[in-house]
Amino acid sequence: MLTIHGGRDAAPRDIWGAMLRGARCRCPSCGQGRLFTRFIKVAPACKSCGTEFHHHRADDLPPYLTMAIVGHVVVWLILIAVIDHDLPMWLHIVAWPTLTLVLSLVLLQPIKGAVVGLQWALRMHGFGGTVDEEAVLRPAAERERAR
Repeated sequence: MLTIHGGRDAAPRDIWGAMLRGARCRCPSCGQGRLFTRFIKVAPACKSCGTEFHHHRADDLPPYLTMAIVGHVVVWLILIAVIDHDLPMWLHIVAWPTLTLVLSLVLLQPIKGAVVGLQWALRMHGFGGTVDEEAVLRPAAERERAR
């Protein structure tokens, strides 16, 4: 089991367990509460244990990972279909975009949940109970630029 300590007083957090709970769209802390309020909108906090999620910073990593996985799977399947089978062109035109869309929609939410779970386990971006310096400094820097 891979765990990480956030400091001397912090209890260890299981990284793989948190990512698995997040991929199941559950709270990475307790595994009971829902992680999402909509398709990929993360809930502000867990209704079961109260863990706050509003400060997560998954940003572009989930779509990037989804594109990488789907791209590799679909291109591999296209190559197999072209090399081993003589499929009509209309089938290629219908099958590959449809498969790409379905795989993307199926994988995006679990991947985002796993990324939020990873951030929670690593105590990133406020999940460790400390203030994220970048989040505090960013509004101050924006106010300076606005002057």
